[in-house]
Amino acid sequence: MRIGLLAALDEEADAFMPGVGEVLPGAWPSLRRIETGAHSIVLASTGIGKVNIASAAALLHARHGVDLLMTVGTAGKLSRIEGDCFYLARAVQHDYGARKPEAFVHYPPGAWPMGPAHVEPYEALPDPGSDLPAACIASGDAFIEDAGYARHLVATLDADIVDMETAAVAQYAAQAGLPWAGIKATTDDANHDSAGDFHANLLAAARRAALAMERLIARL
Repeated sequence: MRIGLLAALDEEADAFMPGVGEVLPGAWPSLRRIETGAHSIVLASTGIGKVNIASAAALLHARHGVDLLMTVGTAGKLSRIEGDCFYLARAVQHDYGARKPEAFVHYPPGAWPMGPAHVEPYEALPDPGSDLPAACIASGDAFIEDAGYARHLVATLDADIVDMETAAVAQYAAQAGLPWAGIKATTDDANHDSAGDFHANLLAAARRAALAMERLIARL
């Protein structure tokens, strides 16, 4: 299987099978090819945000012919779900919709942002055996440091964790007819302490997610 594995940050990408594989030429995204078992993995460090990671997903699909798109790295925790590392069963975008006087109303990406509010999560590949709790991840181009907004994401989107990329990969995968999956470990609780907690916990969380992803890929 040809796997496109995407991480937003160098720290997240470097935590996956560190030092293994061949660095591929090119300025962006940073790419490393890893041959392991029956799989050929192209690991991309894409930069932060939905546009960066969706563009990189399209590049991996077009240039490297990947059959499966996966995300790995870190996230903030929103709900009271137990655990600190999760299989991403569903993904939604939390910043697509309509800004109305009374609230921000969520709609599926690309849909008309008007009429009755509704959300249609992107469903991931059924868990092939990660042994991790299943989570719904909300993605948007904003780092969440607001506990009130975190509660809003739980209430309106049934989200458990939050990042800035995964749902964009899921959207591209749906449009391209590819399966997708992901594993994220949490660094913070999406509140006023998040910036400091993120930096303090980044390396440990990135390695936790990477090790879980290594085990998952070995089971594919």
